[in-house]
Amino acid sequence: MPLETPLLIGCDFSSAPTRRKPIVLACGTRVNERVQLTKLERLESLDAFEAWLQQTTGWLGAFDFPFGLPRELVEHLGWPLAWPALMAHYAVLSRADIRQAFAAFCDARPAGRKFAHRAADGPAGSSPSMKWVNPPVAYMLHAGVPRLLAAGVHLPGLHDGDTRRVALEGYPGLLAREVLGSRSYKSDDKAKQTPERLIARKDLITALENGQTRLGLRLKVSHAQRDALADDASGDSLDAVLCLMQAAWAMQQGAPRYGLPLEMDALEGWIITA
Repeated sequence: MPLETPLLIGCDFSSAPTRRKPIVLACGTRVNERVQLTKLERLESLDAFEAWLQQTTGWLGAFDFPFGLPRELVEHLGWPLAWPALMAHYAVLSRADIRQAFAAFCDARPAGRKFAHRAADGPAGSSPSMKWVNPPVAYMLHAGVPRLLAAGVHLPGLHDGDTRRVALEGYPGLLAREVLGSRSYKSDDKAKQTPERLIARKDLITALENGQTRLGLRLKVSHAQRDALADDASGDSLDAVLCLMQAAWAMQQGAPRYGLPLEMDALEGWIITA
């Protein structure tokens, strides 16, 4: 069944959300090349995220957490080589189990090649999905993907679910770097929330509004929304909007692949727009 409504979602995810550091959802719509931000929603617990996923109204979302692990790592550990079985195996592990297995893998490898990478990491410039610190994306996968599966959503190229609710892996850093290069635009550390980072956020918002990315889409925000995105020094709100833009691009590409490459490794997954 095709997507019934053009509701788009960009999700800045946390594996341990709190009131201070919630999961942020940027909700919007796309008309031609224009992406309208309708609202920012904040979810302060994983239970709230689960409840949101169960909404039956149609949506297409880009979620900022990995949907898969590096094939090299999975083969080395002797874990299942089919994605659904791998995710079922991964879901029942504790975070301590994950850290122990991944640390042992890294410890046995030479400096500079400690981590295994997915094929998407190169073009996306993303952290390996097996990292458990800075950022703890391995735990984000552990918290996020099982909840997507439990909610019955559709993960193109990985898992057939309710095609009215489509989840894709997004990565805001990919789009941000295209505009800002190596300039930093965010920090959770109050001491590092500098005027330079504020200027970078404003530059990034302006570039999105003017359609100055290879996605060819223009962000539409109100003055109050623009101020809110610039004022969130953690960058979480802006990261959700960057994922929203990636979701809009994916919707433009259409079903069934939504822009995913045909050669995508169905064990590893892929970062949309990479």
